[in-house]
Amino acid sequence: MGAVYFYHLTESPLDQALPQLVDRAAGQGWRVLIRGRRMPLLERLDAVLWQGPPDSFRAHGLAGDHDADQPILLGVDTPAAGFDCVMSVDGADLTPAEIAASKRACVLFDGHDGDALQRARGQWKALTSASVAAQYWAQDDGRWVKKAESGAV
Repeated sequence: MGAVYFYHLTESPLDQALPQLVDRAAGQGWRVLIRGRRMPLLERLDAVLWQGPPDSFRAHGLAGDHDADQPILLGVDTPAAGFDCVMSVDGADLTPAEIAASKRACVLFDGHDGDALQRARGQWKALTSASVAAQYWAQDDGRWVKKAESGAV
């Protein structure tokens, strides 16, 4: 059974934090879905994931481009079936069933955006109320620090 990890971004923007978390998940051998609510953001993140030194190559694609062959897929409303890790950006929804079927789910949100904070709080409440195991991580002096936990992870 999976768990959801909330990542409160306060020191680095999504464009910096997401590649690091994707690399960690891919390093576990996990197939990753990055789910957003707006295609322009996912297209920007697609470009970000192509950047970096050659040894950090991240094979990936946007939904609709050979989805089944992509180890990392970015999409809006893309089903999570077949993915080990589902990452929510821009407040994209995750269901308890998707989290239970995954090895890990992540919610990344901008700590400087009041709407993003409210949406993440709502997601935390809804998911933990549905007995989903969750952890809340915040950036502190350049590292991630676990601030809260609900249920067994």
